[in-house]
Amino acid sequence: MNLIRATGSIGVLTLVSRVLGFVRDMLMARFVGATFASDAFLVAFRLPNMFRALFAEGAFTAAFIPMFNRKVAEEGGDLKPGLKFAEDALSVLLPVLVVFTIIMLAAATPVVWILSGGFNGVSAAQFAYAVELSRITFPYLLFISLVSLFGGILNSIGKFWVAAAAPILLNLTLIVALLGFNGPTEADTARVQAIAVTVSGVLQLIWLMAACRRSGVSLRVRRPRLSPDVKRLMKLILPAAAGAGAVQINLVISTALAAGLLAEGSVSYIYYADRLNQLPLGLIGIGLGTVLLPTISRQLGGGREAEAMETQNRGMELALFLSLPATAALMVAAVPIIRTLLEHGAFTAHDTVQSAYALSAFSLGLPAYILVKVLTPGFYARSDTRTPVRFAIIAIGVNLVLNLALILPLKHVGPALATAISAWVNVALLYRALHGRGHFVPDARLRRRAARLLLASIIMGAALYGIDLLIAPMTGGALWTRIGGLAILVGGGTAIYAAATFLTGAFTLADLKMLTRRRTVDTAAAADKGKP
Repeated sequence: MNLIRATGSIGVLTLVSRVLGFVRDMLMARFVGATFASDAFLVAFRLPNMFRALFAEGAFTAAFIPMFNRKVAEEGGDLKPGLKFAEDALSVLLPVLVVFTIIMLAAATPVVWILSGGFNGVSAAQFAYAVELSRITFPYLLFISLVSLFGGILNSIGKFWVAAAAPILLNLTLIVALLGFNGPTEADTARVQAIAVTVSGVLQLIWLMAACRRSGVSLRVRRPRLSPDVKRLMKLILPAAAGAGAVQINLVISTALAAGLLAEGSVSYIYYADRLNQLPLGLIGIGLGTVLLPTISRQLGGGREAEAMETQNRGMELALFLSLPATAALMVAAVPIIRTLLEHGAFTAHDTVQSAYALSAFSLGLPAYILVKVLTPGFYARSDTRTPVRFAIIAIGVNLVLNLALILPLKHVGPALATAISAWVNVALLYRALHGRGHFVPDARLRRRAARLLLASIIMGAALYGIDLLIAPMTGGALWTRIGGLAILVGGGTAIYAAATFLTGAFTLADLKMLTRRRTVDTAAAADKGKP
């Protein structure tokens, strides 16, 4: 499998989703701004988002895909044993999700209080409104967990793009709700957004089920039965939850502390900064993680340890190549980026500056967030979900301590900085464990390129700083002038980084020739397959 091509296809779809997500955020900022209604919706959406990352896309995928691939590999590539296992998993997962959703709906008041710290000086009516929004969004967890089951099957059979396209439905649904059903007040508009979240979960489930059926995959819901395989799956899911969702847990902690200790709007500053930080994470980290886990699982299932090591080295290289310049760009150009995308309507210039501070802090941890996605498949593919959870718990503890230490002196920037530092702690622990076991050893190519990619990113960052000073009048002008200024920043930064990678020797002309030859060979092979 071509790692770059597979990651790229997911990245393109993720880019579409993220662009639509920014359109959604721009509309949300325009109609709701950084107000209590915005904070209440973001807290309500945080919980299903957290559980989606912990149990659905994170833990369930991490445990299910290696087991599914192992079942298929044991039978010489026959899908039937894997699909039988998937049916058993679905028959247990569905009633568990229904019961859990009912419990969360009943316990919405204390759950919202924990997530928000009771907010900061709000009235009983405002708190009740936040609870109402949370009850509306809770069912999303049930639907998105089932989406992850069907998506895991499709990823295992190489159809990565289908699951990668599902989040587009979330953003389209929220955009339609904002444009067609926004209410007369900010509170009404936020309520419509909460309804749209759950509706999007239904649409995503329909999309994945239809795609599975087109691929010849049809699962029946049977009477729940705790088979040995399902018991093993459940044992793997719980530790994988914290391992896969450390960043989400850290964000929940940050949100709760900001809501409980800081002024109105602080939750929104953190949210908008995180959304921008999530763009490269989504394009790079999610794509790499989606491709690496089933790929490494298949390689290890076939006894091809050397291939698995090569795959992870190239994954690490690709992660650094893309994440290091993204970090430099987000740190240097935080203000013009946020001003261009969000400073309209109810979102003020003050909101831009405050969100930019948080974005600069978040972006310090961007390479770490992505490297976690590269390193954890090395554990999950070997059915080791316990080691990452130990490290995740340590990282969460570091985040909590730093949050408490930094939130008052640095306000909403403190939680963002704490999250970034804790992510690097997680990466260091994961790397040390894999390296110590001999499961990951950086090869000469990765060692040579890593330092040079860092230097190229620093060069690009310095150049961006100078460009930003020159075009400052554009980024502070009208909307289309801002867009033009941002285009100059992005285009200039990309060109400078490309030149810097060759200047520093991170990449050479020989590398380009190799890629060109590979593409030519792949094209010729594809053409040969079509000949009679």
